Amino acid sequence: MIDHITFGVSDFARSTAFYDQALAPLGVKRLFDVPEDHSGGVKVTGYGDDRPWFWLAEENATTGLMHIALQAKSRADVDAFHAAAIRAGGKDNGAPGLRPHYHADYYAAFVFDTDGHNIEAVCHTP
Repeated sequence: MIDHITFGVSDFARSTAFYDQALAPLGVKRLFDVPEDHSGGVKVTGYGDDRPWFWLAEENATTGLMHIALQAKSRADVDAFHAAAIRAGGKDNGAPGLRPHYHADYYAAFVFDTDGHNIEAVCHTP
């Protein structure tokens, strides 16, 4: 089980605008901004549902092919995530649909965020 993950981002305002919109259909929202006097002057924010578990920090932008998959409650939520992420400036990396090569009910969508990270929403139920 993952407790939390942090992505370094190159443009904090652009990234938070993207994630504010893209994660909303999954019930994930920005919950906590770390005071800059406690973060060494770095902008840091945490997203989650009941507690922050997905963090963005405006330093040391994460590079490489990062991938995170977020669990969706329904296929409609996967569809809504994909649409919201595209509207927020993300780029399509796989439209919503079944991926039976993973398993029969694997329904997912993929987008690249504003830094090029591969963000997935997936529903495992029929």
